[in-house]
Amino acid sequence: MTKGILGRKIGMTQVFAENGDLIPVTVIEASPNIVLQKKSVETDGYESIQLGFEDKREKLSNKPAKGHVAKAGTTPKRFIREFRSLNIAEYEVGQEVKVESFTEGDIVDVSGVTKGKGFQGVIKRHNQSRGPMAHGSRYHRRPGSMGPVAPNRVFKQKKLPGQMGGSMITIQNLEIVKVDADRNLLLVKGNVPGSRKALVVVKSAIKAN
Repeated sequence: MTKGILGRKIGMTQVFAENGDLIPVTVIEASPNIVLQKKSVETDGYESIQLGFEDKREKLSNKPAKGHVAKAGTTPKRFIREFRSLNIAEYEVGQEVKVESFTEGDIVDVSGVTKGKGFQGVIKRHNQSRGPMAHGSRYHRRPGSMGPVAPNRVFKQKKLPGQMGGSMITIQNLEIVKVDADRNLLLVKGNVPGSRKALVVVKSAIKAN
C-alpha cells in the first residue's frame, strides 16, 4: 500500500541495531497531517490526496485559504502538498494521517530542498579536479576546456560555475529504522535533503524491490 506524509527534518543522530551495528539516522518530525481535499478524475481530471501540515496564524491566511481548510474542519496550514499515488478510497476529508501509517522496515523516498550554497566554481559544484598550483601554471581552479575548435561555441549542459543547491531533489529507497508514535517521529536510515527544520515529503518508494 502506498503511503505519504509531510514533516520537518530535525537533524541526524545514531541508533544501535540489535546485533550491535551503529546506524546513522535522520529524525523527521511528522505531526498529524490533515486531509484537506480529495481530487478525482470526474471533477479534477486526475486523482490525488491533498495534505496540510503545521498550523499557522489566522491573520496570515486570506479568505479563500480559510474557506478551503474550513471544509476539512481544521485551521489554516503552513504547508500543503498533493500525493497522486495514494488510494483516495482510503481517505476522507478531515482525516488525520499519522506516523503510525508507516512501520519499521518500510522503504521510502524522501524529497526536500537542498541547502543553498550560492555561486560556486566547478571544483565544489561538479567535483572536478584542479590543475597544478605551481607558479608556471595558468590553470588552477578554472573549468578547463570549453569544447572543440569547431563548432565554435560552448555546448549546452557544459559543466560550469553557477548557483549550487537550493533545488528540490529526492533520495530514494531509504529504510525506516524506527517509528516513535508518541513523539510523532520517523527515524530514517541515512541522510535526507535540506537543512534543519526544512520541510520534507516522505512517501513509499516507487522503485522498492
